[in-house]
Amino acid sequence: MRFDAIGTGWQIDTAEPISQGLATRIHARIDEFDRTYSRFRDDSLVSTIARSPGTFGFPDDAAALFDTYRRLYAATDGRMSPLVGRAMDDLGYDRTYSLRPTGRVRAAPNWDEAFAWDGRALTTLRPVSIDVGAVGKGYLVDLVLELLAEAGHTEAIVDASGDIRHRGAEPIRVALEHPRDPSKAIGIANIGNGSICASASNRRAWGDGLHHVVDATTGLPTREVIATWAITPLALEADGLATALFFTDPERLEAEFSFDWVRMLTDGRVERSTGLDGEIFT
Repeated sequence: MRFDAIGTGWQIDTAEPISQGLATRIHARIDEFDRTYSRFRDDSLVSTIARSPGTFGFPDDAAALFDTYRRLYAATDGRMSPLVGRAMDDLGYDRTYSLRPTGRVRAAPNWDEAFAWDGRALTTLRPVSIDVGAVGKGYLVDLVLELLAEAGHTEAIVDASGDIRHRGAEPIRVALEHPRDPSKAIGIANIGNGSICASASNRRAWGDGLHHVVDATTGLPTREVIATWAITPLALEADGLATALFFTDPERLEAEFSFDWVRMLTDGRVERSTGLDGEIFT
């Protein structure tokens, strides 16, 4: 099953065919998620939050999303934040995809000063631009796999352009794409009943050194790391950790999360976790 959604390509592989009814539910679930969290559509909840302050109720799925962000925010000293939306707009990664920087650079507001989250509702004192892109796509992969499991699919792979969740008896081998040459891989990871998510500064890049991995404390793209991979049971955490690896030492993240990882630095060096089930070629 192949389709485009939330601005990226999806592929779902299953041992048994996906029914039309299940396909319809998958598309509806993705659209529901997008209507809540997309800062690129005017009718979304986060777009409403960006226009005026107040108290806003979120669906039940928001608790895991914001709780994961809070842990990553603390582990990166605020460098990874869901409040980076306006900084990304200033760099040109806005809702119209203008890719034209405004020339203004601004850090994201402090989490505790910008809003209060009680597990169900978000209260803001001023308009804030929320961007959950560093965690949201992985979380959506988890939600889609849950729908497949509820429909009886015991073997499935959900791949949202590099955010992958696997369920089944036999593990899969995933190539780690070279960020400077997509025709090559820097290694292989074996994934069994778990997730691997990747992030790279060559994806969604424009202008001179501009890309989508933005340090919330400076409002500028990161420079030291060019590609990361994180492996955990849930794509929610793998997606977030793949971004967090741009901002802090892996050892600090390992103190908070149980995961394996690979990352490539701008000088070409490759680092990996000791427990990685796979192979690095460089």
